[in-house]
Amino acid sequence: MDITTAIANERRELAAMLDSLEPAQWDAPTLCAGWRVREVAAHMSMGFRYSLPRMVLELIKARGDINRMTDRRARQDAATLSTADLVSAIRDNARHPWKPPVGGITAALGHDVIHGLDITVALGIDRRVPEDRVRVLLEHITPRTLKFFGADLDGVELRADDLDWSFGTGTPLTGAAQDLLLVAYGRKLPPGHLHGTARDRYIAA
Repeated sequence: MDITTAIANERRELAAMLDSLEPAQWDAPTLCAGWRVREVAAHMSMGFRYSLPRMVLELIKARGDINRMTDRRARQDAATLSTADLVSAIRDNARHPWKPPVGGITAALGHDVIHGLDITVALGIDRRVPEDRVRVLLEHITPRTLKFFGADLDGVELRADDLDWSFGTGTPLTGAAQDLLLVAYGRKLPPGHLHGTARDRYIAA
């Protein structure tokens, strides 16, 4: 799969999805704790809107804490940019070469896919990420990925029920591959997405 093309397609599809939302949905919570749809969209487009020197300056302001920096910028940008601005920033930068500090181009695809799911799953929108994109990200899940995103899979085996994939050992936790991908990225999901005796650990309160 051409990951660059997959990223471009994912961004265009997410921009179309965001463009279809009602005003109230932009203020609805997502799977990203404390962020509404508009904060997630602002975060997704930050790498396109900020130059490298600006990013460095913002990081210095946050005393080197990248999580503090991204949270502050997402909230401030969401408060000042219109929803049309946020949609355009994602759509118009479909082929922007931005990548996260670590992980390369695959991490860029993961950034878009996961944050898109943060929105659609929380809103109850039945969007299926194309299987080839999901498979690429599943193949890159490692213990280091779990640690980075704070996912606790101790004694749990992730087992997809819509394609041939599993990860880990222990009590099976089953669900759609893209939902299990969210679990591996440290998310908790609404009820009904996961199955198995371990599911309560991964369901949002």
